[in-house]
Amino acid sequence: MLLLAAATAAPTSLLAAPEYPDKPIRIVVPFVAGGGGDIVSRYMAQALSGPLGQPVIVENYGGAGGLIGVNIGLAAPPNGSTLIFISSSYAVNPSLYKLKYDPVRDITPLAQMTAGPLLVVVNPKLPVKSMADLAALARSKPGQVTYASSGQGSALHLAAVQFARQARVEMLHVPYKGGGAALIDVLNGTVDVYFAATGSAIPHVQSGKLRAIAVTTNTRLSLLPDVPTIAESGYPGYDVTLWYGLIGPKGMPPAVVSRINAEVNKVLSLPATAEKFQAEGVVPAAETPAIFGRRIEREIAQWRETVGALGIKPE
Repeated sequence: MLLLAAATAAPTSLLAAPEYPDKPIRIVVPFVAGGGGDIVSRYMAQALSGPLGQPVIVENYGGAGGLIGVNIGLAAPPNGSTLIFISSSYAVNPSLYKLKYDPVRDITPLAQMTAGPLLVVVNPKLPVKSMADLAALARSKPGQVTYASSGQGSALHLAAVQFARQARVEMLHVPYKGGGAALIDVLNGTVDVYFAATGSAIPHVQSGKLRAIAVTTNTRLSLLPDVPTIAESGYPGYDVTLWYGLIGPKGMPPAVVSRINAEVNKVLSLPATAEKFQAEGVVPAAETPAIFGRRIEREIAQWRETVGALGIKPE
């Protein structure tokens, strides 16, 4: 009887799986520390640790337009213990690089987190107070006005290229391995202009160390209501949005995907999150995994058309 009971119980115990998550979770951030994405990822990691009941740890792997970090994250087991933090640049990379992964089929979309503009900032020593001033200066000094970016082909880079193309001016691109390093060189005057993630730039605008001359979306920032959009600065139709979100390796269990998405969206619904993100110049953007996946797929196609038209190639 004891043997029969043991034999009957064995399959049940073997089938029982530990409830997710049963171990610490890491978020792979494919940017160096100090940029706008780093601020959002660390806030979300801390906010998710309590609801998920496990430490959520951020690991930065910058370089190669984010490809190093994404490759590391996608090589992990699809059990929810490794998540990948991405930005709009993820949708740009397929147009610029030969990827080791399919950017749509080899991922599991999990959750969008934020949406917001880039902030066009200049060193206060530069005689520029508007996008018209910037265009005039660039026109008078072709190829001599410099602009920083977080890397060749990043959303920050392409936002500047789109403006230069629309304004019919030539500026010199100075790419960095991440937004933090780019911001430092604009602050010290080594580089003239930066289409920056709002979270990293706003404190320096408020302190007077940088001058904000425009935002890239078609609506102004509530935090900086006097800073116009590029579209209303004389360049109609200009509109670039920066977003951040989470993906995972292909094949994650649906229950794990649902749990992560639900907990992320709960954090995004908190007044404290809205207040934090407003201070960073972005807004929470809770979406289902399916809607976020469609955004990624749609923007890959859109950026492929833009990159082709602009003739941009990786350096």
